[in-house]
Amino acid sequence: MTDSKVKLVSVPEIAIIAATRGAIGFGVGLLLADKFTRQRRKVVGWSLFLSGLASTIPIAMHIFRRNAAA
Repeated sequence: MTDSKVKLVSVPEIAIIAATRGAIGFGVGLLLADKFTRQRRKVVGWSLFLSGLASTIPIAMHIFRRNAAA
């Protein structure tokens, strides 16, 4: 048997999660693309990747804490 737990997530929370995933993906895409100069690509790519990653942590903590209390 599996002991799976249901997490309730609102539509705005799903949108925030999707936006952070998009920022991470876009950042990685820029790091791998050849459309910009290497220096500009690295700066923008790493900025998007790290901001998306950093914003994921508090969102996940909020969702898991809220659902644990319920």
